[in-house]
Amino acid sequence: MKIRQELLKNIRQVEPYVPGEQPQGRVVKLNTNENPYPPSPEVRKALDALDTDAFRLYPDPASSVLIKALAEQYQVGEDQVFAGVGSDDVLSLCFLTFFNSDRPVLFPDITYSFYRVWAELYRIPYECPELDRNFRIVKEDYYRENGGVIFPNPNAPTAIYEGLDFVEDILEHNRDSIVIVDEAYIDFAGRSAVELVDKYDNLIVTQTFSKSRSMAGMRIGYAIASPELIRCLNDVKYSFNSYTMSRAALVCGAAAVQDRAYFEENVRRITATRARVQDQLRELGFEMTGADANFLFARHPEHDAKRLFGELKKRRIYVRHWNDERIRQYLRITVGTDEEMDIFFRALRDILDNK
Repeated sequence: MKIRQELLKNIRQVEPYVPGEQPQGRVVKLNTNENPYPPSPEVRKALDALDTDAFRLYPDPASSVLIKALAEQYQVGEDQVFAGVGSDDVLSLCFLTFFNSDRPVLFPDITYSFYRVWAELYRIPYECPELDRNFRIVKEDYYRENGGVIFPNPNAPTAIYEGLDFVEDILEHNRDSIVIVDEAYIDFAGRSAVELVDKYDNLIVTQTFSKSRSMAGMRIGYAIASPELIRCLNDVKYSFNSYTMSRAALVCGAAAVQDRAYFEENVRRITATRARVQDQLRELGFEMTGADANFLFARHPEHDAKRLFGELKKRRIYVRHWNDERIRQYLRITVGTDEEMDIFFRALRDILDNK
């Protein structure tokens, strides 16, 4: 039955975020930037030790066990850490909490597309300064009056990381605005802006367990900021949903944080494979924007990206492609295991040889 226009006019409608495909069965899945390796063995131990009888009770709304582990890891106060259901949940609450003026929020034109969705959903005015011709953020574009600033570092899908001097410059020029640095991929790149949190009361840094900690399916994200900003974030959370994180997520997240050695080895394996993939792509004639994440953003000057995407998909190999004008000739390729990347390259060579 078709809904009447009288009803539609009062229903909030937005253009939703479109996630990467989640194909089933035996595939090479290089389209959603998941970690190809399992979580720390300590996560399995934590799961096995869970008292399932306690599942009848609500989880700790303060997420204490996880926040304590994160605070110790980053050497900040527990009152400087906020946890949520993936960094998407954390970022959405940040939009709702901190972006409330009539001035536009600023974020890049090519970036994580959820920013635009949240701005539309919460009726927040926004503007998107263009990346330069090399797909880098132009920091001077963020010197003007605004209602807040958000950008990923490294940026996605470009895989370009900017150093802390760059981040600090934007912070200095926006002392009266909240600046959110989304560090979903920071562990594959360089120094984190967490180092700047005690210096800048307008800074919020968000991170996730979905990439470097191999826990995308558990949905854990967090923010680090001044105690006052974290208090404001918690006030909104408790007004929205007090019990956001499950008991399992809290104890498993804490176990993952505490196994530092496994985490570091996992990151090392992925960055080593990334370097090999980068070299092989160059040998095949591909060009890349950056290499500071667990994926690469690549184009071939002689081959259409949409065709390559389609041919790979026919072979059950999934990468990511967008039709946006500036990036439609690029593919985003997640770094998988060495075996997965070997399968990918055999298929890619076959496609390039049979154009």
